[in-house]
Amino acid sequence: MGIAHGWRVQLLQRKPLPQTLAARCPTSCCVGSTQTVGWSPMSWQAFPRLLFQTVPATPLAAAQEKAEGATSQEEQSPEAPDSPSPISSFFSGSGSKQLPQAIIIGVKKGGTRALLEFLRVHPDVRAVGAEPHFFDRSYDKGLAWYRDLMPRTLDGQITMEKTPSYFVTREAPARISAMSKDTKLIVVVRDPVTRAISDYTQTLSKRPDIPTFESLTFKNRSTGLIDTSWSAIQIGIYAKHLEHWLRHFPLSQMLFVSGERLISDPAGELGRVQDFLGLKRIITDKHFYFNKTKGFPCLKKAEGSSKPHCLGKTKGRTHPDIDPEVVRRLREFYRPFNRKFYQMTGHDFGWD
Repeated sequence: MGIAHGWRVQLLQRKPLPQTLAARCPTSCCVGSTQTVGWSPMSWQAFPRLLFQTVPATPLAAAQEKAEGATSQEEQSPEAPDSPSPISSFFSGSGSKQLPQAIIIGVKKGGTRALLEFLRVHPDVRAVGAEPHFFDRSYDKGLAWYRDLMPRTLDGQITMEKTPSYFVTREAPARISAMSKDTKLIVVVRDPVTRAISDYTQTLSKRPDIPTFESLTFKNRSTGLIDTSWSAIQIGIYAKHLEHWLRHFPLSQMLFVSGERLISDPAGELGRVQDFLGLKRIITDKHFYFNKTKGFPCLKKAEGSSKPHCLGKTKGRTHPDIDPEVVRRLREFYRPFNRKFYQMTGHDFGWD
């Protein structure tokens, strides 16, 4: 039963809907296609083993990790829409709760919140606002508990959630595969050096007393040895984390979204996402405007509101000035991993 038919059922049971509301329901959906990119596993022996050893955190890194814990509340408490829309209110008592068919699995500080908020404009997407953290922190609560967190959907709609920490959680791929091998996975990636600085900036806003970015970056600054035990560095080694996912999911079920293009061309990236999810291309250029003050695109009308909507003050923070030599060393460190990631995904993100 398609979504249009679902509306007809509701009309038999309730008073007629206002014409403007009924007009918002699309009558058809088109199925997009994905292209499988060939990938040949390469041995990680070609890279220094030291990079992947589990190294006890230094006191400086430990202080940073503790500070990062204070930021989880922010990531799990996104701003709510201004007010419930008539269509959202109507859905709240209709349909059924389903396990998600698509999940935004990463990465932290890559642009996942922006992508989710943009996608929620689509009438065939129903998503959880806060991050469930089911496959990394609450897996013992069971799938029934997880399903109950989801919004109600009608036939033809997609249920989604986003938790960026899934991408770097070793257990997450197997757990999501056990739920459904057909789950579609979306990864928003960003220049790993910029991402690390953004990660640090978020923590610094909560804990101004933490050590400097430069101090946390190195195990020993005089030797230039990068501290890969620091999560801000570790998250950006995308190729390493992707290997774990490819053991459980084919590349055709994964879409890699450019965090940079999500800012420079949001409609273009959303077009790719809608195709990947098998949705009609409803979100287009007409939905966005660029906010020069914040430095990123905003929605002309957010889901559940008739007003323009930008992400909150916790997004788009001004980064601190980082020693250029430290930035240069980080770029050298990430370069081989970036190239490996380009090869694995079949896409050059242009970070080098």
